[in-house]
Amino acid sequence: MTIVPDTNSTEYRVQEARSRLDAHTRDIVSWHFDPETGCPFWLDYASKLDWDPRTEVRGYADLDRFDPFQDEWLRGGPVRRWVPRAYADRPISVFETGGSTGVPKSRISIEDFRIDYELFGDSLSNESFPRGGDWLMLGPTGPRRLRLAIEHLCQHRGGVCFHVDMDPRWVVKLIKSGRVTEMHAYRDHVIHQGLTLLRAHEGISCLFTTPKLLEALCERVSLNRMGVKGVFCGGTQLTAQFNRFAREELLEGVVDFVPTYGNTLMGLACPKPFDPADNYSIIYHPPNPRAMMEVVDPEQPERIVDYGELGRTRLTTLTKEFFLPRFLERDEGVRRPPCEAFPWDGVADVRPFSGFATPIVEGVY
Repeated sequence: MTIVPDTNSTEYRVQEARSRLDAHTRDIVSWHFDPETGCPFWLDYASKLDWDPRTEVRGYADLDRFDPFQDEWLRGGPVRRWVPRAYADRPISVFETGGSTGVPKSRISIEDFRIDYELFGDSLSNESFPRGGDWLMLGPTGPRRLRLAIEHLCQHRGGVCFHVDMDPRWVVKLIKSGRVTEMHAYRDHVIHQGLTLLRAHEGISCLFTTPKLLEALCERVSLNRMGVKGVFCGGTQLTAQFNRFAREELLEGVVDFVPTYGNTLMGLACPKPFDPADNYSIIYHPPNPRAMMEVVDPEQPERIVDYGELGRTRLTTLTKEFFLPRFLERDEGVRRPPCEAFPWDGVADVRPFSGFATPIVEGVY
């Protein structure tokens, strides 16, 4: 008797996602370590190994054979060492992360930021983020990919994007030097610009911003009355407490609230659909198979913690433009199991890693 698997079961879908991830990992490793297509950094790295990643990486778990990726590798140049040879003649963008102190990390990009945000954009509700609706992007632009990425998400959904810049590096300097009055003045300057655009353009129905800027904006106006239907919000200030505050108070229980966890190195993680049973905890699931997040023991980062246990987040990025295996993020969170929408592990209650000797200052970001 032939047993037909239940293709709708969570167990089947988890196994299917794992098989897809293994196949994708093989393809990406083969690409980055092939002399015809790979980038100079990884080809040089492979020349010092006593094993061949193209033949010995058969699945995602085999990436444990690589040394943990060091963020110092991304500081400084030449940045073209990260450009795959297959893309040598393509226009290259460079996005930065960090930079509040010292040399920022740089990541090259060609199409990844568009693909990442199209995938995320397709997950948004057409009711809350109407296609054809215009967007206001109120947050960090500059050398970060948010400027181009949010604009592309908006264009992908048929809208026009308006921008107000906020420089988090300047905010961090103001906070560290105790210039709180100046920091508040700068925040108010950013909010005033955003309000000017909201009042001048009635077609703006979608907003991207950060938690603290959202709070400052909602202290002045009702976004519901301004015609905003959906707010897309990012940052590690997105706690369960803020999630409830935003939904019930700031957005009056009417405007949709979609949190995200993402960065220049990963792309965007999608939130598990809101469920009151989660007690407002925000659970993120990475964009498998293009990137994976795991929660590991800070003292033994090769060990993934049990479900419900707190640990440091570990990122692996797997695209043809960028290969980043086993990178320890500056964040921590709680490991959560697969869900119906995302049949792979998630991470909840993301916040800055508490194991650092010096706390991370986020300011209005």
